[in-house]
Amino acid sequence: MSRVDVLLITGGPWHDMDHARLELLGFMAEVEALRVTVRDRYDAGDIAAADMIVTYTCNLMPDAEARAALRGFLQAGGRWFALHGTNSRMVLDGDAPVVCPSLPEAMRDMLGSQFAAHPAPGMFKVTPTDADHPLIAGIGPFRVADEQYLQHHEPGNDVLLTTTFKGETPLFAEAEWPEQEHQVMYLRDVGAGAVLYLTLGHTRGRYDMRPLTEDYPFVERGSWPHPVFRQLVRRGIRWAAKEGIYA
Repeated sequence: MSRVDVLLITGGPWHDMDHARLELLGFMAEVEALRVTVRDRYDAGDIAAADMIVTYTCNLMPDAEARAALRGFLQAGGRWFALHGTNSRMVLDGDAPVVCPSLPEAMRDMLGSQFAAHPAPGMFKVTPTDADHPLIAGIGPFRVADEQYLQHHEPGNDVLLTTTFKGETPLFAEAEWPEQEHQVMYLRDVGAGAVLYLTLGHTRGRYDMRPLTEDYPFVERGSWPHPVFRQLVRRGIRWAAKEGIYA
């Protein structure tokens, strides 16, 4: 396998980006061919220079130039592995419910979904939909403690993992949810390339909610210690690198 230039973008508020960045770099170090450039925002020049892209962001949107570069990267056959809050856009205003404004149309079209809400972090069940797909081969239903992402999905996603939710999310403006499935992991073709989205992976330290609060009472690591999540991330990185073997 020849050298693969990776663009890793980890940035945005309300998460322990240092923890996510370190974990992802550790997984990438397991693949000898990968050489990683780390950024905390989208840049059109960085995108154009990349062979593969991995993002772990929250409330971080590329500008029009960077969106066009992402589209060009995918149209040309590039692969983008997007995790957790990459599809999020949020407005926090004191104790008011969190509002999730619409993503730029190009981002929603490329990513195939938009984050809308989540209940309080806790345990929930994740179910595979295609046991024969190499990205989830050998993985059965599992339970994980994380943020259960509730999203609006675009048509055309090849869904690999789902979760089911019914109830209320009082911290968010979109607070009432009928029972329905939400996509946890899916593939989406864009031009000759593709996006792999995995919603799991929340992480937050004690000082990551500033300026809303000076000292968050918990350290949250979500799915990061879970062996199935770690296997999914490893496979996602190898998929994005076009390594061909994901196990």
